[in-house]
Amino acid sequence: MQRQIPIVAIAGTQSGVGKTSVAIGLMRAWQRRGLRVQPFKVGPDFIDPGHHRLATGRMSYNLDGWMLSPLVNRQTVYHACHDADVAVIEGVMGLFDGYGDTEEGSTAQMAKWLKAPVLLVMDARAIARSAAALVQGYATFDPDVAIAGVICNRIGSASHLDRIQRAIAPLGIPVLGGIPRQASVEIQRRHLGLWLAQEDHLAETYIDQLADLVETHLDLDQILDLARQAAPICGTLTPQTPSASPVRLGIARDEAFCFYYAANLERLQQAGAELVYFSPLSDRFPDHLDGLYLGGGYPELHAERLATRNDLRSQLQEFAQSGRPIYAECGGLMYLSQGLITPEGRHPWAGLLPFWVQMGRRPTLGYTDVTVVAADTLFPAGSRLRGHRFHYSEQVWDTADPQAIAPTAPYQLRRWNQPPQAEGYCQGSVLASYVHLHFDSHPALAPALVQACLKGRSPSSVTI
Repeated sequence: MQRQIPIVAIAGTQSGVGKTSVAIGLMRAWQRRGLRVQPFKVGPDFIDPGHHRLATGRMSYNLDGWMLSPLVNRQTVYHACHDADVAVIEGVMGLFDGYGDTEEGSTAQMAKWLKAPVLLVMDARAIARSAAALVQGYATFDPDVAIAGVICNRIGSASHLDRIQRAIAPLGIPVLGGIPRQASVEIQRRHLGLWLAQEDHLAETYIDQLADLVETHLDLDQILDLARQAAPICGTLTPQTPSASPVRLGIARDEAFCFYYAANLERLQQAGAELVYFSPLSDRFPDHLDGLYLGGGYPELHAERLATRNDLRSQLQEFAQSGRPIYAECGGLMYLSQGLITPEGRHPWAGLLPFWVQMGRRPTLGYTDVTVVAADTLFPAGSRLRGHRFHYSEQVWDTADPQAIAPTAPYQLRRWNQPPQAEGYCQGSVLASYVHLHFDSHPALAPALVQACLKGRSPSSVTI
């Protein structure tokens, strides 16, 4: 079946030009006009989708040309847009930046797959007539990418914008407006990206400020007309039948553990999991769990609070000893370690893995191809999966021979232009890794985790 819905992709000439601010402002501006706005984010990002959700009131889904097939991406858009009036796709990095020196995972690739018009955001602080050369280069680099309009951010004056518009006019690409430099609303950043949308000091005021700027300085009606040029999206809506006896899967979710793909959680529900959310920072450990999923996030920012949770530490250790599965990614792996080492001292955490962690100065980041090599783990041996890593922490071992106590590495990783390497930790019913897997990269992932929860059930595992 086909669904015709206005779609627009917000791309940048490069990172840092303001595409996130423009995308969020546009989402809220249309939402304030009564439109049901469906947001998406290109690439492996957990933070921007939270801002999208705050701006629109709707779950934001990740689209990814490297981790996911064209069919999966189109189906994601089709499913999410079934009751939407318009879709806004925020791009990643520069328009053509992808995996290594390819277009895989780029905004351009996704725009081509979806046949979506692209709005190119450029930083106009130190450019005038040369903007035409820049736009012409982007417009002709790949003729299959439809650059439908240009948005100038951080312009100096009305006359500055006028010079840029007159220079670009012969290209036949409209300049849709310019946001003044002094009016820019900056969202604060930290080591993994923007501040989280739910952090108290942000509230919703910045989103409405961004929407005010977009409404004042951009032509929203013209942008909506351009969005209507998108081709119809093909897909199917599959009715979901709830499991008669769902497993209860605990999901750690708060300011410390907040990095989850929306699709991962939906696939777990479709596989028969009842998701039980709780906060490791403040909640008691839920009763009657059959398994546990600890996502990534910022445990390092809450080291002391987590260290005081002696009750949670003992309950997690008992849970693991019972044989029920614990799956942890990145920040979740950190929390399952012995604890965090800081200049102020050591903060003991769950103690399920035999190493400590400390924060480094440079990130380990990038897409990664994962092969499951451990025979006795949560996911089928030999499976080829895809995900990404983005972390500053590193492991610290308290022995001269870490291999003597290292748990089995469940994964072999292949990354761009690098030799294969072992990664992750499999110890008993615990599977932990720095890799954030996208469950849509392999259809067996979510069902395998749910089946492990079923297998771990026993009369003695009803409560902690």
